[in-house]
Amino acid sequence: MKARHRSLRLRLLAVTLAWTLLSVALAGWVIQRMFRQHIQAQLQSELGIHLNQLTASLQVDEQGRVSLSTLPPDPRFSHPFSGLYWQISVPAEGTRFAQLLRSRSLWDAHLPDVAGDLEPGRDVALQAPGPDGKPLRMRLREVHPAEGPVDTLILAVAADEALWVEPVSRFDRMLAMALGILALGMAAAAWMLVGFGLRPLVRLRERLAALREGRSDRIEGEFPMEVRPLVEDFNLVLGRNAESLERARMQAGNLAHALKTPLAVMANAAQAEDPALPRLVAEQVEAARRQVDYHLARARAAAAVRVTGLRSPILPLLQGLVRVMDRVHAERGLRYDLEGVPGDLAFRGEAQDFQEMLGNVLDNAGKWARRQVRVTARRQDGELTIRVEDDGPGLSPERAEMVFERGRRADERTPGSGLGLGIVRDLADLYGGWARIEAGDLGGARVVITLPAA
Repeated sequence: MKARHRSLRLRLLAVTLAWTLLSVALAGWVIQRMFRQHIQAQLQSELGIHLNQLTASLQVDEQGRVSLSTLPPDPRFSHPFSGLYWQISVPAEGTRFAQLLRSRSLWDAHLPDVAGDLEPGRDVALQAPGPDGKPLRMRLREVHPAEGPVDTLILAVAADEALWVEPVSRFDRMLAMALGILALGMAAAAWMLVGFGLRPLVRLRERLAALREGRSDRIEGEFPMEVRPLVEDFNLVLGRNAESLERARMQAGNLAHALKTPLAVMANAAQAEDPALPRLVAEQVEAARRQVDYHLARARAAAAVRVTGLRSPILPLLQGLVRVMDRVHAERGLRYDLEGVPGDLAFRGEAQDFQEMLGNVLDNAGKWARRQVRVTARRQDGELTIRVEDDGPGLSPERAEMVFERGRRADERTPGSGLGLGIVRDLADLYGGWARIEAGDLGGARVVITLPAA
């Protein structure tokens, strides 16, 4: 049962069939009501015509005898109990009429005495029981002859309700049959339309099967404009996954290559029984640790880029880093200025990655600064731009680009591994930003980093 509810085909068919049945039922009800009203109006109009014919042929002589110059031409008036009747009478007592003339179709019966608000020139339409108790539709008219002793005549024309009920019943049956056929046709059309409309999804499933079986590395083919964005997004995800896999392979190879040298140095020293082995082991372990930290930082940033909803306020992070830098460079008395960093700015990424990048930049600035390091930040067009500058000697454009290369340092005499600024640029690239070094206003170098803003 749950599988049916999950079927897009059945959901579309259920909605389409429900709407089709509702529309057909509503249309049938409206058409049936209109036809019924039309038949009733036609019957009343026909009774009015017969009543006018009866009035036109009415004659009253000087002795008060009532006659008709011509009988109504409808042959049903001559057939006993045909369902169409006429009668001429005069008021007797109260609401009773004294019958004078009647149609042959009444045979030995007569139309009922019906009280009504009869007025000259105004017909009255009503329902009453007729011969054999069958319901009748009647029209009555009060006539005042201009000659003769008779003051008032009551003319009545009646028709059996079966005269309009039977056509309506036949029409209802025919209408139900026609609408039933129409509903079946519309249901069949809906089935075909849903099948035709969902055919691109079947083709998409075939392409996914080819992708799963390794016969293709992306979804190919022509798809409707409603499905094409899904296919493009899926191909984009596949491309990113392929890039991530290739990047992971490259990082694994780089890490293996980076660890090979320290391991070889330690192995050679151990085989040669070098007395400086403890010192070599410590140095090579530290070099291996730096390489591992570098690649772990890249891997963590690559994973964080795909996580939504990350938000790291930068001012508290910078304040924490400055406190660390104050202890690291305590003997030099440097001043770190954060007045140019608004408190509402936030980085759309992991706080640890932000600390990794700015920690390296602040540490590097502290090594070269004479008295001051200034940090400013601003947000523009969804990007966070952070500037860190010092009042040190600065760097030439050639050396400014060189220091971003992994393992390269601006001055070999200063301590360090040469990985810091390389990590900064790599992490910024992973987040879709960039990092560069330019001349600062304080006379030294200025590192500019752009990152996504939250």
